[in-house]
Amino acid sequence: MPDLALPASDLAAPDLVAALRGAGLSDVDDSALARALYSSDASLYRVPPRAVVRPRHRDELLAVLGVARETGVPLTMRGAGTSIAGNAVGPGIVVDTSRHLNRVLSVDPESRTALVEPGTAHAVLQRAAAPHGLRFGPDPSTHPRCTIGGMIGNNACGSRALGYGRTSDNVTAMDVAFGTGEVWTGGSSAAGDALAGLVDSHLAHVRTSFGRFTRQVSGYSLEHLLPENGRDLAKFLVGSEGTLGVVLGATVRLVDDRVDRHLLVLGYPSMTEAADAVPALLTAAGAATDAVGGRSTADAGLTACEGLDARIVDLVRAGGGVPDLPPGGGWLFVEYTDPALETALVAASGALGHRVVTDEREAAALWRIREDGAGLAARSLGRRAYSGWEDAAVPPEKLGTWLREFDDLLSAHDLQGVPYGHFGDGCVHVRIDFDFSDRDVDPAAGPRRFREFLVACATKLGEHGGSMSGEHGDGRARSELLPLMYDAESLRLFSAVKHALDPDDVLNPGVLVDPAPLDADLRPARPVKAPRPLLRLAHDNGSFGEAVHRCTGVGKCVAPDSKGGVMCPSWQATRDEKDSTRGRSRVLQEALDGTLLHGLSDPAVGEALDLCLACKGCASDCPTGVDMATYKSEALHQRYDGDGATERRPMSHLTLGRLPLWSRLIAPVAGLANTSLRIGPLARVAKKVAGVDQRRSIPSFATTTVRAGERRTERAADARVPDVWVWADSFTDHFQTGSAHAAIEVLESLGLRVKVIDEHACCGLTWITTGQLTKAQKIVAASVETLERYVSSGVPVVALEPSCLATLRSDATELTDDPRAVTVAEGMLSFAELLTRLRAERPELALPDLTGVEVVAQPHCHHHAVIGWGTDETLLRDLGASVTKVSGCCGLAGNFGMEEGHYEVSVAVAETNLLPAVRSHPDAVVLADGMSCKVQLDDLVGVRALHLAELLASRLDGAAQGGDAS
Repeated sequence: MPDLALPASDLAAPDLVAALRGAGLSDVDDSALARALYSSDASLYRVPPRAVVRPRHRDELLAVLGVARETGVPLTMRGAGTSIAGNAVGPGIVVDTSRHLNRVLSVDPESRTALVEPGTAHAVLQRAAAPHGLRFGPDPSTHPRCTIGGMIGNNACGSRALGYGRTSDNVTAMDVAFGTGEVWTGGSSAAGDALAGLVDSHLAHVRTSFGRFTRQVSGYSLEHLLPENGRDLAKFLVGSEGTLGVVLGATVRLVDDRVDRHLLVLGYPSMTEAADAVPALLTAAGAATDAVGGRSTADAGLTACEGLDARIVDLVRAGGGVPDLPPGGGWLFVEYTDPALETALVAASGALGHRVVTDEREAAALWRIREDGAGLAARSLGRRAYSGWEDAAVPPEKLGTWLREFDDLLSAHDLQGVPYGHFGDGCVHVRIDFDFSDRDVDPAAGPRRFREFLVACATKLGEHGGSMSGEHGDGRARSELLPLMYDAESLRLFSAVKHALDPDDVLNPGVLVDPAPLDADLRPARPVKAPRPLLRLAHDNGSFGEAVHRCTGVGKCVAPDSKGGVMCPSWQATRDEKDSTRGRSRVLQEALDGTLLHGLSDPAVGEALDLCLACKGCASDCPTGVDMATYKSEALHQRYDGDGATERRPMSHLTLGRLPLWSRLIAPVAGLANTSLRIGPLARVAKKVAGVDQRRSIPSFATTTVRAGERRTERAADARVPDVWVWADSFTDHFQTGSAHAAIEVLESLGLRVKVIDEHACCGLTWITTGQLTKAQKIVAASVETLERYVSSGVPVVALEPSCLATLRSDATELTDDPRAVTVAEGMLSFAELLTRLRAERPELALPDLTGVEVVAQPHCHHHAVIGWGTDETLLRDLGASVTKVSGCCGLAGNFGMEEGHYEVSVAVAETNLLPAVRSHPDAVVLADGMSCKVQLDDLVGVRALHLAELLASRLDGAAQGGDAS
């Protein structure tokens, strides 16, 4: 270790980085970008680190601890960054284990254990265990991305802890480096001996004060060190929040997953009545409590009993379908493995109504709502809701009383909250609409109100013998409140434990012992200096600052598997925090209200947004409703066209970003242009000038546009009002003409009169995605004026390019407050929507039979996010096709994948889902309505993808012809 002349408090960041690199650490970053990315977790707290380290192997973990001990610079461990109490932010070195230390080293089916690295994602462990019929029992709502190391830090539990226990109940061994430098891999240790001595000198107190009920997670769990409990040091360390040691690896217990799970949903007038019912349900299921070994009801058949507030469900229902639920203002989701329990549970429930959910897809949808509870609850009230007091737990028999008193506290402080959580364990999660609205005039007022409420809650909770944390840990939000839960002797024991294992207070200082003030470093209390946006941002009160602060850090965008969604394709390709929706949000937040970055023109903002595909996947997949594509557009507009902007736009903005304009100008000489662009030297020059990657092909321009060709048809001469209008957007008109011709052929085969709208109307998409919003505003206004006349006529108007339809449904209303934009947004139909409506109105119309047709479908990202692809999938299946729906993005995303500097990432995105799906189904029809998806497939694997209309047109011989619509 190098000899550092400066004391730790004066150690400059370059010296710290030099020390870390001198110790053999390669992935070290003290840039403003990295510090902004890691300044927050999923809590309210903002604590910029001095450096971020991503160790590549175990020895590097030991090296970074050595540097921290030698320099005195604090060290904070971080997994997926989903900590809600401020456990994973710190002012010194933040260590991200998820980037490299993320492997399952072994699975032993006989002993039912697995050996994992600390950064292993829960979902990765589950995939490794599944072939053996096993699973890791605890499953927090963040299970697609949370890490086992993070679960160990907080003693995470999740929905099924009722059946499978807490993380502490499922860790059998651990390798740990303590703050003293001692490395423990099991057996005797100086740390263990010191702790045993402490406990032995306070046996009576530990026996009566700790381990009183399963969710007593606050503080240190000293009950595991009692002699009658085997002095289990590994279990004791679970839940210590990184304050005592650095986890190097762990052996975890696996449980049998070859069971049938049944879901019973019970409805109640409110969440308090739902809470009242819990004790009777547990009794009916034969639940038994063991605070040391965890509650174990799996043998009795009960695995989960979760509470969910109607306001969360209503938010999901407003954006799409929700499976049928019994009447009520709150529900309990009761999961059990023994079907014989159903009668007893219903009889004991006292519910308004119940429903046994037998459809696996419906059950999955309901559990998904519960898992997204944290993000959904954050936007389910009139004012933005936050964490901070979101994890209190009481013995289940006291849950109803506690919830009523908690409601009274909310009312007394003029607050609202949306409760949900692990009611079977007495653990209540909630998001509260803390008021920070006066932060610009009185930055101290919001924190003062925040403190007053938390102190009041902790005081009342103490009267019930509750725990301020049931699984999230105390962190910065609740450590200061521990004296309201524990007596002086317990607090002295905590201090003695900390001194024994981390005497220099290097590991996660400010948490549990010598806590940081709970109202310090609150990000929502910081004044926001946001520019006046050009976009309306109506859902965020017209504030760009409010919009980017939608992100609460829950991290659904950093799940290793997108599982049917799209978000976040760039992170899937690079696994770099800056390329996630959360990372970009953090950078934008820091640019507006932090000190590390200097406004939206800061280079770090450009770097973070560079690989954003503007896919809009987050707009539908993110529980908090982040729409990074929109934020990127606004940020680019401010950077290049905002007040005081001097930076010149890149050439690709002027070429690809104005592609519809150039297409219209080229249309008269399209054949000559196509021929010229097939000449190698000319093509290379054209790509260079346009900012297009040389490895990309240039799509051919239509030699006859859809609108021009239609003017020469008999349809154009027919003066009668058509049954359907076809809108030829710029991409369909100038490039993908086959889609329009096929759509017309299919509709005419049904006996419908079809006409193409002859007037020019562009959605402005390419201007929007490149942030040329002033021009986009004019384009959209003109197109809305044109299209509204057709939509309002009562004749269906169909759009064929999903990205253009999505733009009219979302971006158009952001660019103009003209009420006609809403009319257009609500009136335009996708091809599948039109056919579905026609089938409902005229059942005699027969579409082509797709029986025996295997389809691999790549929904356009905007189709998934804005329009929804469910109608398409249902239609295809109803017509007999077998459908494999590809998750994620194709990777081209309009101009993104064409631009220089993006090719590798574009290909990597395609390789995450699309290309493997195409290769594994070589005989399938590849369906892709979007031009981007078609170009990507043609470029990378030479596959010609079909639009839905083209697929149906190709099968017309298999359908009876419809009658004359006249």
